Amino acid sequence: MKIRTRKFVGTIGLLVLAITWSLFGMVLAQFPLIQDSKWMQAGFYVVVGLGWVLPAMPIVSWMSRPDRTA
Repeated sequence: MKIRTRKFVGTIGLLVLAITWSLFGMVLAQFPLIQDSKWMQAGFYVVVGLGWVLPAMPIVSWMSRPDRTA
């Protein structure tokens, strides 16, 4: 697969990941355990806000691989 195609597929994958991750975070934020404590809210939003980076790293590294030469 050429790098241009990988970047297109990876971009779509990253968009799907970001949308899914944010919706999942919004659902989890509604639990009473998180809503009752300001400290739990702060910790939750830090973890969820930065947590999408770990699943995105393999996608980005796959996208940026150079093309194979024939």
